[in-house]
Amino acid sequence: MPSSKPSSIRSAGALPQPVLSQPAPVAVFLVVTIEPGGESAVRDLLSGLAGLVRAVGFPSPDGGLCCVAGVGSPAWDRLFEGPRPRQLHPFEELEGPRHRAVATPGDLLFHIRAARTDLCFALSAEIMKRLRGAVTVQDEVQAFAYFDSRNLLGFVDGTENPVGPAAAEAAIVGDEDAAFLGGSYAIVQKYVHDVDAWEALAVEAQEKVIGRSKLTNIELDLPGSHIDVNTVTGPDGEELEILRGAMPFGRPGHGEFGTYFIAYARTPDIPEAMLRNMFVGGPESGPDPILDYSQAVTGTLFFCPSATFLEAVPEEADTH
Repeated sequence: MPSSKPSSIRSAGALPQPVLSQPAPVAVFLVVTIEPGGESAVRDLLSGLAGLVRAVGFPSPDGGLCCVAGVGSPAWDRLFEGPRPRQLHPFEELEGPRHRAVATPGDLLFHIRAARTDLCFALSAEIMKRLRGAVTVQDEVQAFAYFDSRNLLGFVDGTENPVGPAAAEAAIVGDEDAAFLGGSYAIVQKYVHDVDAWEALAVEAQEKVIGRSKLTNIELDLPGSHIDVNTVTGPDGEELEILRGAMPFGRPGHGEFGTYFIAYARTPDIPEAMLRNMFVGGPESGPDPILDYSQAVTGTLFFCPSATFLEAVPEEADTH
């Protein structure tokens, strides 16, 4: 587990990407794979991404436009020479007694957030324009805030996110991997809900699944609930935290209702432990009961280098 404080990150000159940005009303999650020969276009895009975000957002200074870019394990050595982030590896597929956490392709992640849909759309369009012919889109989700930060199952989401220095401590790499100070690991999963089955449950039954009051959002003491299963503790009994950015998405005309889950973490060990508890079961519980109503249809792990790293992209890797 990490041992250093992320306060050293800025002093070392490594400025993180906007991983710690506040939740926004609109988001786009774009996952692509890199075509053979597309590496140069990708490096150009990544090195100029911060400037592109500023240019697109300039006419709307209050729009809060930001973007975090992540690189998957298979793509890292194609793009960069030198050391790799120590814990970057492909997403580990999990097979539980009833449910499976699938691993799906993804070389690049773009997590775009803003106060307005048009800003997210404009930045997505500019990114894809620059990557035309160099990448293939694997998944593109336009997500949105829903009422008072609720998911499409009707419960408030993201309540337990750390804030302030605790958020940086949970999400930003420190001295334990000095070459990648200021970076962050990101796990993404796209969940599709069986809304009909969920809505057939009484509210009390839904609350037993989630572990919270639906109306008041008060946490309930319910062993084996979604919240209980996703609580991971360290060797000293302290609760280990991640920074969640899950958002609803849907297409009512297609009967599609879901949650796009993203977890930023200083080490992938913590969200991976949570996923093992969810899908396989933990030491004191079975699998997460929410999986009877929500199916994971994607799963990928990325490393999001610091903004400082991206602005000075290393020499291109030898891809021959």
